[in-house]
Amino acid sequence: MKNTTTFGRSNFDRRGFLKAGGVAAIGTLAAPALLRAQDGPILLGHLTPRTGFLGPMGEYAIMAIDMATEEINAAGGINGRQVQFIKEDSVNPQTASTKAERMIERDKVVGIIGEISSASALTISQVAERGKRIFINTGSNSDTLRGSDCKRHMFHVESQNVMYVNAEGSHFLKEGLVEGKNWYVLTADYAFGHDLLNAAKGFLGRHGGNLIGDDLVPTDATDFSSLLLNIRQAKPDLVALNLAGTQITSFFKQYGEFGLEFPIGGFGFDTISAWAAGAENFHGTWPSVWHHRVETEKSQDFVKRFVAKYGKPPENQAYSDYMAVMIMAQAIRETQGTDAAEIITYFENPETKFDMMKTREGYFHPETHQLLQEIYAITALPADQVQNEWDIFTTSGPLPGADQPLESLIADAVGGTCSFAS
Repeated sequence: MKNTTTFGRSNFDRRGFLKAGGVAAIGTLAAPALLRAQDGPILLGHLTPRTGFLGPMGEYAIMAIDMATEEINAAGGINGRQVQFIKEDSVNPQTASTKAERMIERDKVVGIIGEISSASALTISQVAERGKRIFINTGSNSDTLRGSDCKRHMFHVESQNVMYVNAEGSHFLKEGLVEGKNWYVLTADYAFGHDLLNAAKGFLGRHGGNLIGDDLVPTDATDFSSLLLNIRQAKPDLVALNLAGTQITSFFKQYGEFGLEFPIGGFGFDTISAWAAGAENFHGTWPSVWHHRVETEKSQDFVKRFVAKYGKPPENQAYSDYMAVMIMAQAIRETQGTDAAEIITYFENPETKFDMMKTREGYFHPETHQLLQEIYAITALPADQVQNEWDIFTTSGPLPGADQPLESLIADAVGGTCSFAS
C-alpha cells in the first residue's frame, strides 16, 4: 500500500471572549476568572452519525477528530491552549438538534464540527445560529444549505452537490455520455439525494441528455432487484446513482450479480463504498473531494500518518473533518480568539486562504460560505489490475483544470438564494 496518514485538528474557544475594553469595564475583581477562562481548554462539539447507513463514514470522522486532537495538543495546542472535543452520535435530525443545544447551553462549546446527513445539518445549523456559535459542516452536500437554508454561522468544508455534478459531468461530457444519451437515475429519498437529483437534471438539460428512468430509493433499502430489472429493460447509456452510504455498496454487489454491463457512475460518493464493495464489484467513475491517492506531498504525508495510527488509509470523510478542524484552528490563531463574529469576518475575507493539501489553496465563497476547492474523478480499475484492497481506482487530475476558476464548480446551483437572514 502506498499511502498513510494522520491529521491534525483545530478548535474553538469559549463563548464570551471579551475585548480589552470590555475586560476593563468588568473591573479587577472579575479579571482573574476571565483570565482563567481564556487560559483553559478550547472546547468543541463534534456531531456525526455513528450508527445507521451513514455510520461507517462517521467512524472515519471520529478517527480524524481523535488524531487531530492528539497532534494539536502535542504541538502545544492553539495559542497555547489545549483542545478538547465532546463527541456524540447525531442519530437523526431531532436528536442532532437536542445534542447541539445541550453542547452549547450546558457544555459551553465554542463551536460544532461535523455531520453527514443534510437534514441533521440543517437542525444543527438552526441551533448554532440561535446560540451564535460557528458550525462547520463536514459531510452534508445539500445545495439548499448553501442557498435558501443558509446561516450566517454555518460554513461548509464538504463540497455541495452542484460541485460534484459539475466536476463529474465534465468527465461524462468528455466520454460522450451526455449529449443525446439516455440516463437512468436512482436517488436516495432524503434531502441529499433530492438536491443531487435536481442538480443532475439541470446538468442533463443544459447539455442535451435524456432522463429515461428516475426512481427514489428509501435510505433503508437493501434489495435493489426490482430496480435492476427496470434498468435491464430500459437499456440506458448510463446508470447514474445519487445514493449514499451503505446503499452504494449494496447496489454495487447486486449490480454485479445481475450481470449488468451498462456504464455506471454518479454524483454522490464516498471511497468507503468502493472499499466495502471490493474490486470485483466496484464499477464506474465517481467524484471525490479527496482520496488517499492524491499525489501531493502533504496529502501523502497525511495518509502515512493516518495509516501508522489506524492501519488503513483515510477515507474522504476523515479528510473533511480533519480539514475543518485545521481551518478553525487557523481562524482562532489569526483572530487571537474564538469570537464567532470575528471568525466569520476572517472566513469571509477574500484574502483568507487555506492549505487543502492539493495543488491549489481553498477559500470560502462569501455569498454562500461554501469552501471552494479542487475535486477529483476516480474510475474503478479492472479487477485483474488491482493489487490490494485500497488502491482499486485510478484518478483524474484536479477538477476544474488549472485554467478555470474554482467558482466554475458552483455554477447553476439549484438550492435557492442565500440571504443570511437574521
